[in-house]
Amino acid sequence: MSWIHMIPFEKATGKLKSIYNKIKGPNNQIDNVLGIHSLRPHTLTGHMSLYKNTLHHSNNTFPNWFLELLGTYTSFINKCDYCYEHHFAGMKRFLNDDAKADAIKKHIENDSLASILSEKEMLLVHYAKKLTFAAADLTRDDIDALRNAGYDDGEILEVNQVVSYFNYANRTVLGLGVTTDGEVLGLSPSNKEDESSWDHR
Repeated sequence: MSWIHMIPFEKATGKLKSIYNKIKGPNNQIDNVLGIHSLRPHTLTGHMSLYKNTLHHSNNTFPNWFLELLGTYTSFINKCDYCYEHHFAGMKRFLNDDAKADAIKKHIENDSLASILSEKEMLLVHYAKKLTFAAADLTRDDIDALRNAGYDDGEILEVNQVVSYFNYANRTVLGLGVTTDGEVLGLSPSNKEDESSWDHR
């Protein structure tokens, strides 16, 4: 499950048990990307707040499937199989179109998303790639290109935060050897209206 000790749900006590009860999924599942924080529960609270507010908040303007696509793409180029598998499953669930989801997966893996996404959407994919691999090389021109394509500054911020979150999550997982062993993939907080609702369904 990971290279460091993780406290399972049934052995958690105190603050950790309280947080686990907020984030658990079916059969008391705690996703390993979250359980990896069990020795420092305060970082689990930070992770969940960031995750919920960047990816599953009612004030986001992009559809969930597209934000999950950006997360799936970022995880793939970071070679983070854990997040790639989880968030592809999430994207597929939100998209509710298995054929399109499977086509997107094929094009992510073949670096051919331009054949299935619009030119405007591809600008966000290119931004995600540059933010992941060459953040220091980004300039105002990159942002202006997104504005000129019709994205407003709030949408640009939304994408920036989703991609930045996935780079954080990918490095947490890769740096500590987190695996998907024993997990149901693609679960996520179901109540977008309540920032404090963290349960996974």
